[in-house]
Amino acid sequence: MHTARQKSQQRHQVGAPNRCDGAHGTGDASARRAAGKLTKWCASFRFDFPGSHPRATKTPPRTAAGFYPELLMTFPVRACALVGRFVDPRVAESVNALLAHLKERQIKVLVSEDAVFASEVAGVVRTPEKEIGKRIDLIIAIGGDGTLLYAAGLVARDKVPLLGINRGRLGFLTDVLPQDMIDCVDGAIDGRLEADERPLLSACLYKTNGTTAEGLALNDVVMQKLTTGRMLDFETRVNGRYVNTHAGDGIIVSTATGSTAYSLSCGGPIIEPQLDVMVMAPICPHTLSDRPIVVSGRSVVEVELLEYPETRAELTCDGRVMGCIEQGDRLQVKAADERITLLHPPGHDYYRLLRSKLHWGRGSVER
Repeated sequence: MHTARQKSQQRHQVGAPNRCDGAHGTGDASARRAAGKLTKWCASFRFDFPGSHPRATKTPPRTAAGFYPELLMTFPVRACALVGRFVDPRVAESVNALLAHLKERQIKVLVSEDAVFASEVAGVVRTPEKEIGKRIDLIIAIGGDGTLLYAAGLVARDKVPLLGINRGRLGFLTDVLPQDMIDCVDGAIDGRLEADERPLLSACLYKTNGTTAEGLALNDVVMQKLTTGRMLDFETRVNGRYVNTHAGDGIIVSTATGSTAYSLSCGGPIIEPQLDVMVMAPICPHTLSDRPIVVSGRSVVEVELLEYPETRAELTCDGRVMGCIEQGDRLQVKAADERITLLHPPGHDYYRLLRSKLHWGRGSVER
């Protein structure tokens, strides 16, 4: 059986000479133009291989808002994973309805081998979390934004699209309502949803003993004080240039996606997700002039904990503990090579989402 890549190569190798053959030979100008068009057409196809199934997609033009109008798939989704707190009654209600629907669509359903259900559930395949991303074509997070962040961590390196069903409290990222769940899941399976590609942060902790720890984050990388009431003293640098010496409870390095999360509660700005920037937001700074700053998304941010008695800090990536930081340890944060694709219902509007979640525009007519 030929793969999508092999078929494309055959079209390029066999089709192009046929377009160029003719009464005037290969030197004919019109034939060369035709060959050039064919070559550009073949080159416009992108081939991704996130798992065992080849995925051939042609990248559609982006809209002004930065979304692709639809996610094109050349085959139906064969396997998907479900992530959530399945013992929560609200989540369990959605999961039961979704399992029945996915069974009708003949789609294999994977869950973590450690998943706990409120009652016995049939028709799911328990899989080690490290292998989930390699075995699926779609992952569905049912819960709040924390659940979606956890799901993103499972598939960040596997180019698997992610759909969020909101059964949590706020839901900036899980923007599909329960009543729209089945229609949106069908849209994801059939490739009819808006695909929104978001950058990830890569965090690397360099310890004084020579060891390192690494992690990825969709929202933010956070250094915060640990098991002590003492402030932290630390220095920050951007692209090797000294920025400031801080005293406070810690610092947040956030993506534009994470600008509506922890960073926002520290006085950080709300940033449109398609902007290629990072936010450095101090946590409870001792000096009021120590304000959040926005830097290029291509920057390298470094944080070093300074010597101070009984000082220890904790490092988290999207809330997952990455390790402890001690005096002399150095944290480096930069844009990751990997990106995550979020799926939204058709007509997704970021500013409408902000109005809904932050209760803007109350008392005025909704446009």
